[in-house]
Amino acid sequence: MLKRPFDKSKLPSRHVTEGPARAPHRSYYYAMGMSEAEIHQPLVGVATCWNEAAPCNISLNRQAQAVKLGVKEGSGTPREFTTITVTDGIAMGHEGMRSSLASREAIADSVELTMRGHCYDALVGLAGCDKSLPGMMMAMVRLNVPSVFVYGGSILPGKVPAGADVPADFASRDLTVQDMFEAVGRHQNGTLSDAALEILERVACPSAGACGGQFTANTMACVSEAIGLALLNSSGAPAPYESRDQYGTASGLAVMDLLEKNIRARDVVTLKSLQNAARVVACTGGSTNAGLHLPAIAHEAGIDFFLDDVCEIFRDTPYFVDLKPGGQYVAKDLYEAGGVPVVMKELRKAGLLHEDCMTASGYSLGEELDKIQGEADGRVIHTVANPITKTGGVVGLKGNVAPGGAIVKVAGMTPEEQVFSGPARVFECEEDAFEAVKARTYKEGEVLVIRNEGPRGGPGMREMLATTAALSGQGMGKKVALITDGRFSGATRGFCVGHVGPEAALGGPIALLRDGDIITLNAVTGELSVNVTDEEFAERRKNWAGPRDTIYASGALWKYAQLVGETYKGAVTHPGGEAEKHVYMDL
Repeated sequence: MLKRPFDKSKLPSRHVTEGPARAPHRSYYYAMGMSEAEIHQPLVGVATCWNEAAPCNISLNRQAQAVKLGVKEGSGTPREFTTITVTDGIAMGHEGMRSSLASREAIADSVELTMRGHCYDALVGLAGCDKSLPGMMMAMVRLNVPSVFVYGGSILPGKVPAGADVPADFASRDLTVQDMFEAVGRHQNGTLSDAALEILERVACPSAGACGGQFTANTMACVSEAIGLALLNSSGAPAPYESRDQYGTASGLAVMDLLEKNIRARDVVTLKSLQNAARVVACTGGSTNAGLHLPAIAHEAGIDFFLDDVCEIFRDTPYFVDLKPGGQYVAKDLYEAGGVPVVMKELRKAGLLHEDCMTASGYSLGEELDKIQGEADGRVIHTVANPITKTGGVVGLKGNVAPGGAIVKVAGMTPEEQVFSGPARVFECEEDAFEAVKARTYKEGEVLVIRNEGPRGGPGMREMLATTAALSGQGMGKKVALITDGRFSGATRGFCVGHVGPEAALGGPIALLRDGDIITLNAVTGELSVNVTDEEFAERRKNWAGPRDTIYASGALWKYAQLVGETYKGAVTHPGGEAEKHVYMDL
């Protein structure tokens, strides 16, 4: 075992372990079975989002033990703690979804408070589900301690048993939870039986791990490597693979190396590394939610990196990794094709990567990529010279409906499908829209508008997967468009525009739209506009009744609604790194 001395005179843990005045504190550590040597080593927080809420998180407890072995090997003392997760797949489609985005802030806050309260010197964070990944990374950057991120891994793809009586298209492909949401739409329109639905729900999600497509969890896992907070290739192996534990141990050892070299989270997360992360989101057809989470991570470092900046990178990045929901393959396939490192090697060939960024290994991104032997397979990972499309799988939109911007995933859509114009059909909340879809009272060619679902107005900025998946299941995914000031799941496909800002609760133009207004969406030119003049909008504003009242008049969601900022800045709840008056590590 490596034994190296650490000078604790400048580390936070000195406040709880060193000197006669800390004898009461040390007595607590002895009570937990720690040795004198362990007490006087650096204390490393090992934070997980382990819980029994969903398969995304269920393996994190096991993986944390591997991390702790690495910390010990590196002459550190690991201190494991947990925080919450709200899992979108289970929260989706009902009031519980309002808790999802707010949980990102709760995760970052609770990790910060635990680290501060116990004076830990470094952090290894493990997360599995959508908001827990950015939440954990936000805490790392906020605290600015030596930090390494570990993704819990994706779920294995589901398979229908041979001979099962389900439609051929389900039987022939790898299944993800997206297929289950779309199966509900098929069931509602009478083309999928009760028995077939029951078969599918039992086999779609066969293991521990996060949703298998390039939905939000896997998108942010790719971000963790591209931004430098995770060891290269550590996010790829599916959750059940015992080989993941080797990455856990390596991550624990890596954080001790970072601590020795005093390489902190903000040495890793810079404007350049954020740009690298946005490139990887674009070229993999990642979740639109990255347009929310990258600005939020940047905010913790005091870096202005807003939705416009993210979308500008999306616009000129080729889309060349063929992943669901727009493409064919799942996270396990990407891992077997070489994973994020091979993807970044392709970006490097096109001059689209900043190679001088520091990474969790203590070496630059360029130095790490030089070690990677794999090359694009032309199937899952196309070459950057021969992309699926020449622009990114996610694009930004602006116009008189969304002066603050909006975002749409276009991966898998043809250029012709990226232009849509039609009359507005306005719904005041997601439930109203879902009922209309279920009852098929909407019409082909309409632009469905769901408002009052923004961060403040929801509150909580719900995702709309139940509605969009039902449309796809009914075969109408390409025959209508949908815009909202809420969010869309990373599993959403079709012309579905989210993050429309300013949101309705702030009096944005989406609050003033009426049934029949002709809305034009053009993802090729980046337009989201309506045939309403400025004068007409001004007249409508005079008659606007103001923000819709919600049922959340107290509690966590009320507090979140009071604090949350605009979507284009990441829907954050505090002033961020720019307003800091101290650095935690230096107190």
